[in-house]
Amino acid sequence: MIESCWSVYIIRCGDGSLYTGIATDVERRFVEHLSQGPKAAKYLRGRLPLEIVYRKEIGSRSEASKEELRIKRMGVKGKLGLVNGS
Repeated sequence: MIESCWSVYIIRCGDGSLYTGIATDVERRFVEHLSQGPKAAKYLRGRLPLEIVYRKEIGSRSEASKEELRIKRMGVKGKLGLVNGS
């Protein structure tokens, strides 16, 4: 079985907050978030406009989940450092 390549991504919301998630297809997942429908993350509903500000291919789902957790624990300054490339 061939494993899909997972990515971690950060979305900036209309209110300035940052949302971190993982997906095998970031563009498809972003469209789901934009739809504000049942497949959208609850956190993102009502926080339009949305913008992908960071993405990184990781590999396995396990590795992507670990990276997502690491990023979520960074706090705003750390996340903004990633987004700004510092």
